[in-house]
Parts: sequence; C-alpha cells; structure tokens
Amino acid sequence: MAQGSQKFKSQRPGVKKQHAQKQKGPKKGGRIIAPKKAQVVEQQKLKKGLEVAIRNKIEKEVTQKASTSLHKRLSVLKVPEGKGKPAAPRPGPSSK
Repeated sequence: MAQGSQKFKSQRPGVKKQHAQKQKGPKKGGRIIAPKKAQVVEQQKLKKGLEVAIRNKIEKEVTQKASTSLHKRLSVLKVPEGKGKPAAPRPGPSSK
C-alpha cells in the first residue's frame, strides 16, 4: 500500500482540457475614437465624400485621356470581389 496522499489528480488518457488562448498585450488594428462633438462627425463625412468624388473624377479624366490618345477603345474592367483565391496564371508559350 502506498504511503501518503496523492499530490495531484491523474487524468484519463485521451481527454484534454481546452484552454482559451488569450492574447497578451494590446490588440492589433487601428482604433477609432468617437468624437465628442457632432460637428466633427459632419466634417469627417463631408471630407470623406469629397475624397471619393475627387478620386472618381480623376479616374474618369485619366481613362478619357487614355481612350482618346489610343486608336483602340479602352475599357476599364473591375475585378469581382468575394473570390477566395486569385486566378491561377495561365501557362503561355514557353521559350524552350
């Protein structure tokens, strides 16, 4: 017979406890701090709207200039979002 008490409980083989992995330190990513004044929110919305409008106008002007300078019609293609993997490159003629 063993003398003394057990120092720890024995566990059944094959049964493991899952511990939640806590990230130590600060979290990754940017922080958005809400402004205290509503006027600041309106200014941010106006600024964002102007940035989008300016970017779209510049893009249209560039495509228009490019299409007029080329003898072939220029078409702008948009890549559909939501695809998990990018398309694999197609094999072309080799130089062997």
